[in-house]
Amino acid sequence: MVPPAIEVSDLAISYGDEVIFSRESFKLKGYGLTVVIGPNGAGKTTLFKGLLGLIPVRGRVLINGIDVTGKAEEAGKLVGYVPQFKAEDYSFPINVKEIVESAIALRRKPPRIGFPREVRARIREVMKMMGIWDIRSKPLLELSGGQRQRVFIARSLVWDPPVLIMDEPLTAVDPIGRADLVKMIKELAENKLVLVSSHDPSFFLDKTENLMVVNKRIVALGSPKEVLKEDLLSKVYGRSVFLVEKCVHVVDGYAI
Repeated sequence: MVPPAIEVSDLAISYGDEVIFSRESFKLKGYGLTVVIGPNGAGKTTLFKGLLGLIPVRGRVLINGIDVTGKAEEAGKLVGYVPQFKAEDYSFPINVKEIVESAIALRRKPPRIGFPREVRARIREVMKMMGIWDIRSKPLLELSGGQRQRVFIARSLVWDPPVLIMDEPLTAVDPIGRADLVKMIKELAENKLVLVSSHDPSFFLDKTENLMVVNKRIVALGSPKEVLKEDLLSKVYGRSVFLVEKCVHVVDGYAI
């Protein structure tokens, strides 16, 4: 099997007159975890949407060697996406199993009801792996923040994509649920190319292959040892960065 890869050349993204990214290029290859950090409003979500073809971009985006620039449908064949969700997104009268099944249903031609045996087995396998099979009949509104994130991660995994992108998956998750999610994300990165945005890179640091710092441009991309330097991060975060016993910490009000 060919290792997963993302190759970006001269990426440019604008909102009206505001330039968010201008001629950015980078490569990510192989299994492992890339953590994307940056202050609120730095462009982390914009970058992910650009890679996925969900917003207009200039330049070129290749995933596994396939040009998916501005092609959400093509990118969606290779990438599982867990976006940020707002509170109102959880109020729909739909249960856990229906959310996970929707990832398969939307890829099928009408009529979309009923699944072959192997598909049903895959859905059950992923839900058990994510620890949500026993709550499959519960509506989203009754779940904790951690349970909801597990549901949406399961939804992104059910068709086994080689690349997984998760936008702030730890937001609104309690400490116990957060620890469980971090462990699961690290395990997923053993067999996929995983990109995760986070306000605190320390959660993933022991398994992070690459750390990308974003602030309306790609400020840095490299190993944590190369990137977690006080002088570099101070230019991005200002007083939110401090040094404790030679360990650089980022203190961000959105981390919890």
